[in-house]
Amino acid sequence: MCILALFMLTVILRLALLPIFEYPRPYVHDEFAYLTQADMFAHGQLAFPPHPMSRYFETFYLSFSPTYHAMYPPAQAAVLALGQILGNPWIGVLLSTAAMVAAATWMLQGWFPARWAFLGGVLVLLQFGVLSYWMNSYWGGSLAALSSCLILGALPRISRGNNLPSIPILCLGLFILANSRPLEGFISCLPVAAFLLVKFVRNRSRRYALQVLVPVGGALLVTVGFTLYYNWRLTGNPATLPHAAYYEQVMRVPMFLWGKVAPLRTFDNPQFNYFYNFWLTDQFNGTLPSALSVEKTKISAFASFFFGPWLTVPLVAIPWVLGDRRVRLPLTQITLSFLGLLAVTWFHPHYAAPIFGGLILIIVQSIRHLRCWALYNRPIGLTITRLAMAALGFGLFMRIVIFALTHSGGICTTCLYDWDRARITAELRAIPGKHLVIVRYSPDHNVSREWVYNSAAIDESKIIWAREVPELDQAPLLKYYPDRQVWLVQPDTTPPQLSPYTMNVHDALPKQ
Repeated sequence: MCILALFMLTVILRLALLPIFEYPRPYVHDEFAYLTQADMFAHGQLAFPPHPMSRYFETFYLSFSPTYHAMYPPAQAAVLALGQILGNPWIGVLLSTAAMVAAATWMLQGWFPARWAFLGGVLVLLQFGVLSYWMNSYWGGSLAALSSCLILGALPRISRGNNLPSIPILCLGLFILANSRPLEGFISCLPVAAFLLVKFVRNRSRRYALQVLVPVGGALLVTVGFTLYYNWRLTGNPATLPHAAYYEQVMRVPMFLWGKVAPLRTFDNPQFNYFYNFWLTDQFNGTLPSALSVEKTKISAFASFFFGPWLTVPLVAIPWVLGDRRVRLPLTQITLSFLGLLAVTWFHPHYAAPIFGGLILIIVQSIRHLRCWALYNRPIGLTITRLAMAALGFGLFMRIVIFALTHSGGICTTCLYDWDRARITAELRAIPGKHLVIVRYSPDHNVSREWVYNSAAIDESKIIWAREVPELDQAPLLKYYPDRQVWLVQPDTTPPQLSPYTMNVHDALPKQ
């Protein structure tokens, strides 16, 4: 009942905020890529054939060679595809985040008494379930966090001999994690694998091997098989991840901080040239000062998202938690995974989602230790923990009030959404027929504001967005779509407006 209640409460609270806090619109490149990938899945395809006009459609984090696909693992896009089928991709985000809150509660019930598990579930709801960007964007985070809770929640139940349904839930968590955050998930699961193997070595039980190790091993084989198939369908090579293939094609900045920055790459597309050759290298240029700056930013972002001002309070009890044998496994998992996160070049809090379950366990155990503190026989720990939880709830309430009054406060990316593109899209949908929109950027265009994103089935779309690339003749594109009205939009004018597209005088086709 507690698990179901917190799931429903998460959904109801977020839906209740829709009148003042709308569902999120995509803003960053990653979100658009995930949504395109979700559209492919909703069409029943893992990838689409390469488009003959792909040079005009190229955009960030989507590849047209050897297939048309996004570079990301499939789990987040699968959830968005489910939402799209139900009416809106955000429905998938809403349900997966509510499921994360429920899974965290279930996990805690396996480690702590019921009332502490419920307290931890409420804590997850307040900190991550309503206003965090995991709920209010399409980047992901909730799904990998959910899988970490399923894995850690299954372990104490397996130790007590409750193999059903703990083993299937553990296998499900492993599959989801491998298809949402594969690298970080692999690192976070090393202590889990050690835990299961050590338990087998100590018991030497054939029954344990048949009931636990064999199903988990089978789940891993299925996961590896699916990953190889997915890689093959997208990249043509079972051993090549789409993410690695995309890095090989366009990236200069290495995946890991010890890598070398690649030489300048050549792009016809000016936006690609600036983004991959210069903008990304401004974030990390391969030097030690740049690496230290990246690490500082990571630690700050990690602490701000997962703890904030109020969940930092229980961490004063960490010295006592470190000596607690009950939480050695999550402590080991967090330490190992955090070292892994320090090694990669880029970081957003959802990259650390595979250790979400461990972090929640440590926070709740810290609260339990802090609650026992006393000064002159007065329970000061109890007072501190109650104040911290009350402040967490009050902080959520105040963020909602501030947003309702000022429509600001950094709550969501909807505030940053490109409403001009949405306005022009609505105008075009109201005009009969099919449309081709040529996007002409200015030389000083902000590469974070991309307009050229299309659906999975490009040729079937009512509106197709294409970029105007200097020195690239538009005539083949217009010949390919002779039945479409052709428009020009210049996003860097104020405000952007639609106008009939006119060919340059040197082009072969007549003017529109």
